[in-house]
Amino acid sequence: MIDITAAVREAVKKEDVRDGYCIVFTTHTTAAVTINENADPDVPRDIINALERAVPQNASYRHREGNSPAHVKSSLVGASEIVLIDNGRLVLGTWQSIFFCEFDGPRNRKVVVKVIKA
Repeated sequence: MIDITAAVREAVKKEDVRDGYCIVFTTHTTAAVTINENADPDVPRDIINALERAVPQNASYRHREGNSPAHVKSSLVGASEIVLIDNGRLVLGTWQSIFFCEFDGPRNRKVVVKVIKA
């Protein structure tokens, strides 16, 4: 899980939108975007460990490429998040950060941030 909050904040700042929202989206079927706690580094680790237990690598998957667990985790977590913008700032809780989740890498990945004025 990679904290991308600063990059999303920069994208919002660049668009100079005072009030609206932004969509943070990954274009990959084996990656995801989520919002969760980043104050304690054990939280992202716990999330990854829970996903590993829920979607084990060695189950009987049919997808020949061998990365079915990454596809399942991506579907469970989701490909996007919507974050409100108020007075030019992302509306996130005290402990919240935006994470890019890599389930099949490392690879070169793309995250799209679309800023929309309200």
